[in-house]
Amino acid sequence: MKKLFLPSLFLSFTLTALAQNTSLEGERSMWSIRSSEYPRVTSDHRAMFKVKAPEANSVQLDLGKKYEMKKNVNGEWECITDSLGPGFHYYSLIVDGVSVNDPSSETFYGCSRMMSGIDIPYADGDDRFTLSDVPHGDIRMKRYFSKIENGWRRIYVYTPPTYDKNDAEYPVLYLQHGGGEDERGWSQQGLTDIILDNLIAKGEALPMIIVMMDGNTRNFTRALLDECIPLVENTYRVKKEKDSRALAGLSMGGIQTLNTVIENPDIFSYVGVFSSGWFSNNPNRMFGDTEKYYTMLSNDKDKYNESFKQFWISMGGKEDIAYMNCQNMLGRFDKIGIKYTYFETPGGHTWPVWRESLYRFAKLLFK
Repeated sequence: MKKLFLPSLFLSFTLTALAQNTSLEGERSMWSIRSSEYPRVTSDHRAMFKVKAPEANSVQLDLGKKYEMKKNVNGEWECITDSLGPGFHYYSLIVDGVSVNDPSSETFYGCSRMMSGIDIPYADGDDRFTLSDVPHGDIRMKRYFSKIENGWRRIYVYTPPTYDKNDAEYPVLYLQHGGGEDERGWSQQGLTDIILDNLIAKGEALPMIIVMMDGNTRNFTRALLDECIPLVENTYRVKKEKDSRALAGLSMGGIQTLNTVIENPDIFSYVGVFSSGWFSNNPNRMFGDTEKYYTMLSNDKDKYNESFKQFWISMGGKEDIAYMNCQNMLGRFDKIGIKYTYFETPGGHTWPVWRESLYRFAKLLFK
């Protein structure tokens, strides 16, 4: 009897749970943890949240905009948002004034802390950022000891689907995160492997290796050139000439990219700057003397124009917090005569903009 009872009880529970699931509105977020039915996303792209906190006096959802959550008879706090734009959004809960992560969601390092995240589906037919039935590459992790930091560091490395199937060498994109994030950002929030797998499968991008380094370092340029690149070139099958190297970054990573390529134009042929630009009037010196770089460009503009096969700059519209810095920088570029390509898309200073930027930039590389 016992042998029959336990499986029957489990089956009854499972069927009941399945029946309950089908009655809920919308679909689970792709970042909801295994057993949780929340957060959920409705067909009109509103997000539904529920958290059990029977002893709390107040709970808010902080999604950039704050939403008041209401408590039901079971001690669960609930709310539904306005319609949200497609792509990844950070969020947190504010419980009695304390910002905490949602126990029903995966967490991500962003905004200089661990944050919950939700992804809103893209339009039907837009599979650029969707896990698809195509050959898949890998995200690998490599640890190394940094003399600059006097401690252990790590890089995340995307290798294309063909990497373990041949002996070919591949070009490399060094891809940097923004401030308050780290080397995990592009592989997790950014969906780097999914974007590249889909592009390569359609023949819209060449197979390449992408290296994602922690940019939170005392000297980014030296950490990249003296430690990261030698490590990559001694560990992976990569092409080592300038025309097979690209450097790109978002926000803080964009400024690090600018500083590095202006000082070292003979190392990279492709440059990507996403949602970034040197600070106007350089109100702080955190990222170096801005005028120094403008002077270098002015003194040898032809060398820089010939050096970069792509100098690609993107911005998340006027709502992007880096918008005016970028526009002022481009104005200076125009006066000097620096050639660049500019792309703008709505979305502000957010991961949907940076995913779009990587998608478009990757198609231009190494061709």
